[in-house]
Amino acid sequence: MGIKRTLHSIKRHGALLTMFLPAVAVYLVFCYTPMYGIIIAFKDYKILSGILGSEWVGLANFNRAFANPDFFRVFGNTVIISTYKLIFGFPAPILLAICLNELRNLAFKKTVQTISYMPHFISWVVLGGIFINFLSPSTGVINYAIKAFGGKPINFLADIRWFRTVLVTSSIWKSVGWSSVIYLAAISGVNTEMYDSAAIDGANRFKQIIHVTLPSITQVIVIQFIFAVGSIVGDDFDQIFNLYNSTVYSVGDVLSTYVYRQGLEQMKYSYSTAVGIFRMSIAFMLILLTNAAAKRVSEYGLW
Repeated sequence: MGIKRTLHSIKRHGALLTMFLPAVAVYLVFCYTPMYGIIIAFKDYKILSGILGSEWVGLANFNRAFANPDFFRVFGNTVIISTYKLIFGFPAPILLAICLNELRNLAFKKTVQTISYMPHFISWVVLGGIFINFLSPSTGVINYAIKAFGGKPINFLADIRWFRTVLVTSSIWKSVGWSSVIYLAAISGVNTEMYDSAAIDGANRFKQIIHVTLPSITQVIVIQFIFAVGSIVGDDFDQIFNLYNSTVYSVGDVLSTYVYRQGLEQMKYSYSTAVGIFRMSIAFMLILLTNAAAKRVSEYGLW
């Protein structure tokens, strides 16, 4: 009966399944098939020998990474920078979405939305050049202002005291508008009768946000938070690669840039793959732990 039911279901939804096949094929070809290559993390990979022909070394590459002081330096930088982005960047799109929702002037609201969305569509290659010129100690606008008030120019991108601040601030500026879209969509789905009831009970706009808007979008916030925590050991390679330099390696070098230099520049393919696997494993565990914690605190989670 089970087989007949399955065949009947396939026949009934054949058109939908046919539309679904290209997406499955893309994932198989570009996401799952390349995972075969992660076994080079357990081998002393030689290009001429190939993956199967290279010598099996077990966990030697992982032991090598854990014994390398540079690994813990870049891992620490990754966690610190990503934590800063989580603390300051995660609430930003929520606040922007709430503020936009409170605007009654539609023309002004659409203008603000458009301006806030625009940076998302500009690549970090372009933005990197803009920020380098904007923050230049000799010709940058910021340093012109600093010098106008009698201060000394600051080389923000070469000063270890300022580099992380630049990374966090520029990341928020680029992503806040686009990230607010999902919260705006969630807010638009809130039943307006709830606001009317709150207003009748004497709640002002601020209290309506606290007691109606935020509780109504809690599920979306929790899910986005789980993803955000999972990305703590992730990092924006494009951003950091286009902004950092050797003078700020001590505070700005992260796992992705470290893997890039070890793998592509120094051709240590097995070692860089081992570091990458470690990074993804930590991210996966963080998602599991955050999801479990979210389910305990609230009724919402990824599953």
